[in-house]
Amino acid sequence: MSEGGATGVAGAGRPLRVGNASGFYGDRFDAMREMLTGGPLDVLTGDYLAELTMLILGRDRLKDPAAGYARTFLRQLEECLGLARDRGVRVVANAGGLNPAGLADAVRALAERLGVPTRVAHVEGDDLRERYPDSLAAHAYLGGFGIAACLEAGADVVVTGRVTDAALVTGPAAAHFGWTPSDHDRLAGAVVAGHVLECGAQATGGNYAFFGEGDVRRPGFPVAEVYADGSSVVGKHDGTGGFVDIGTVTAQLLYETAGARYAGPDVTARLDTVRLERVGVDRVRISGVRGEPPPPTLKVGRNRLGGFRNEVVFVLTGLDIEAKADLVRRQMTHALAESTPADIRWELARTDHPDAPTQETAGALLRLVVRDAEERVVGRAPGTAAVELALSSFPGFHVLAPPGKGTPYGVFEADHVPQESVEQVAVLPDGTRITVPAPGGTAALQDVPEPPLPEPPPPGPRRRAPLGLVAGARSGDKGPDANVGVWARTDPAWRWLAHTLTVDRFRTLLPETEGLRVVRHVLPRLRALNFVVEGLLGEGVASRARFDPQAKALGEWLRSRHLDIPEDLL
Repeated sequence: MSEGGATGVAGAGRPLRVGNASGFYGDRFDAMREMLTGGPLDVLTGDYLAELTMLILGRDRLKDPAAGYARTFLRQLEECLGLARDRGVRVVANAGGLNPAGLADAVRALAERLGVPTRVAHVEGDDLRERYPDSLAAHAYLGGFGIAACLEAGADVVVTGRVTDAALVTGPAAAHFGWTPSDHDRLAGAVVAGHVLECGAQATGGNYAFFGEGDVRRPGFPVAEVYADGSSVVGKHDGTGGFVDIGTVTAQLLYETAGARYAGPDVTARLDTVRLERVGVDRVRISGVRGEPPPPTLKVGRNRLGGFRNEVVFVLTGLDIEAKADLVRRQMTHALAESTPADIRWELARTDHPDAPTQETAGALLRLVVRDAEERVVGRAPGTAAVELALSSFPGFHVLAPPGKGTPYGVFEADHVPQESVEQVAVLPDGTRITVPAPGGTAALQDVPEPPLPEPPPPGPRRRAPLGLVAGARSGDKGPDANVGVWARTDPAWRWLAHTLTVDRFRTLLPETEGLRVVRHVLPRLRALNFVVEGLLGEGVASRARFDPQAKALGEWLRSRHLDIPEDLL
């Protein structure tokens, strides 16, 4: 499809221009076309996989063994394969999911039907279900050198299974510049660029704490110019929506990360060495990233069916909300006594307002969630019991939706296996299979000593106000854990934040974290604190154990909480 030589991605003497067209399975469908027509690119990437996605694809494959990949990617290519060829853009995506070989075959068939000559390759070896026979999906997170081998062999389209999100950038960069596994600093820089790009429009103003500072009605997707030394400039195509600044890049750097060491299969990137510099409108340079040898093990993501769940949401209106909630709890407990589910959870959301001008704003929501290994236990019993209370419970009784039957839920578990025990294989366009060796040198992960804090702010008048007036935040999930990255936008605000937002204060502001292990990581160059809350999400997003199962809004809840803030910061 590309008109260049048989090896590499483009001329190695210039930066590699990498764009992103998907941050998850279900992202904006026309983003691929927008990215191909919006400006120059060498490589277009797409991230389609997440912990929940692997479970969804696993269930698809139960119904059809030929399934297991992201079907929307194939539909996008149907519109854009010829366009990519005309523009000389190579496409790299992890849309292969649980069946990268099947997707590669489907892309070849599509290319033949469209009459677009296309060299297709794929990466496999991540599937470890044989080692975990009770899992619906079990996959090691592979690095980028399998992708690099495919591109060096002249592939126009490379599809993979479970590689790290950043590998979609490190692979093309390694092929373009001829990097080797020992080029740790360069690889680490590409990992950071890849992490900024992988969630699509989150780097261009989407889901951003200070979204009011730009037009984010339809943010464009991000582009990174990656240089031979591993540095990069993040931006977007001219004329697209959203915006890129140090804040949007910082927010994405903190998303679903933890401490200073960001470990991957190819390299461990030191997030405490990242330097950000605004170098133009919608352009931020990332430089100074140091890398270390990767850990000796690969992360394995396991998804299995955990059982069945059901829920009922009762609407409590007007006066005596707490008493009404107590009544229906006691009534439902009695009704479910004969076949008590293994897990029963109640949550009362006080969405009601006193003297409310509308009925909806006078209502609170009482949510009952039941889970059990047996479908019959949580089947229609909770809904039936709720309906039978319709004329014999609290005044104004009604539920948010008609009763439903129990549905299966998933459990995510992480494991680790030795790097050398997993055989990563690059299947080249001509069918040749190349084994990608494990890294020659590794280093066990160790905590980085906490860096010195800045001088505390001087005393002065303070005012009670929301934290979000002086700090941004972004939060997310990693299996059962949640992370909340919080950053300040000025040095004075950082001095206050670093000394004020301790673990104890964090727990006070977010009472749901009480009793859980909370770890604070300090990243001075980003003026940021990253909090990891262990176990907040139960058994992972697919178990839906919490109102916000992916902790997407945990950071916004924190920003809404009030503290005594120095007046000169407000």
